[in-house]
Amino acid sequence: MPDFCFENEYDCEVAGIDEAGRGPWAGPVVAGAVVIKNRRLCDELLNGLDDSKKLSAAKREKLYLKLFEEQAAGNLQIGIGEASVQEIDELNILQATFLAMRRAVEKLPVCPSAALIDGNRTLPAFPCACRTVVKGDSFSLSISAASIVAKVYRDRLMRELGKRYPGYGFEKNAGYGTAAHIEGLKKQGVTPEHRRSYKPIKEFMEQK
Repeated sequence: MPDFCFENEYDCEVAGIDEAGRGPWAGPVVAGAVVIKNRRLCDELLNGLDDSKKLSAAKREKLYLKLFEEQAAGNLQIGIGEASVQEIDELNILQATFLAMRRAVEKLPVCPSAALIDGNRTLPAFPCACRTVVKGDSFSLSISAASIVAKVYRDRLMRELGKRYPGYGFEKNAGYGTAAHIEGLKKQGVTPEHRRSYKPIKEFMEQK
């Protein structure tokens, strides 16, 4: 279970940062940044936070709402950043992810002195000192909180895109290449929310 071991190596406020949506064929990539003030959490978050992929959708939603309740109470700070499909196609997914992470930090009320970032890629031109943590969402409570924020926020966006572009199953597959998504592409073609730089979408467009 995640804890504050990495955060406790710093004597300043630390943001945990994670992303959601690098792999899907459609929709934006989203990053979350969370600063847990004084490294204190209510029991529900302390015992519930984990890698978002290990949690059910219902559990993620519940924790997401609780995180925002705690932000309203002044106990933590949340920033959310996005990079659009157009930015993904122009920059590539890695650089677009970095952009979303920088935007998430910029949305925090105060720029943190340091950041713990899930993964192994150091971000260029970041607004504060940063350290990467492989599988950080399983080890750091701040990163785990950020992973839930990014995942739930993006899933909500994709449900809205599912209403705007019915037939692709975005509300269920979040833009990943499921059978329903492929069938939608065959029947209806590529939408403005598809990542044209991704190989499966490129190939589909070439076939058409």
